[in-house]
Amino acid sequence: MLPIVLASGSAYRAEVLRKLRVDFQVCSSHIDETPLPGESAENLVQRLSLSKAQAISTRYPNHLIIGSDQLAVCGGQFLNKPGDKPRAIQQLKTQAGRAVKFYTGICVLNSASRHYLDDIDICTTHFKALSDSQIERYLDLEQPYDCAGSFKSEGLGIALFSKITGDDPNALIGLPLIKLIDLLKQFSVEVI
Repeated sequence: MLPIVLASGSAYRAEVLRKLRVDFQVCSSHIDETPLPGESAENLVQRLSLSKAQAISTRYPNHLIIGSDQLAVCGGQFLNKPGDKPRAIQQLKTQAGRAVKFYTGICVLNSASRHYLDDIDICTTHFKALSDSQIERYLDLEQPYDCAGSFKSEGLGIALFSKITGDDPNALIGLPLIKLIDLLKQFSVEVI
């Protein structure tokens, strides 16, 4: 079996991948994540997942490299990681009382053969109506400024939702394990 590398600097993705109890290394891939003109959410996360894996493939020439990318979309607007509290407040105000789709691309690249497989997971979060004070209190407690959509569903962010619909709760954290397990199996990696 080829060694596995997670092409991400995200501590959240690494924590999710640890659930599979496979040995892996982590290597951040620094790529331009700017959407192309007219690019759909599905195409963007698919392209960036592959690009992240390819970006580190010369450093890991005989490995299985996992790339993943996530994008939140609310009312046709792409929501990135807010980076700071004012942007997070605006994002949560925009999402309050609405459904937000999270597109998570996943790719597994065999860097030796250049063969790759990819897939996309779509998860919808249904936000409760939120008051300004609830938004402020949540952000003060959890400070999710490095998370797409300005929340951590694995933490207190779950209190912001009325429901979540999707196939894999891990996808909302940034790594759809059900799809990843299927992709790894096609590269002869069995997790159990």
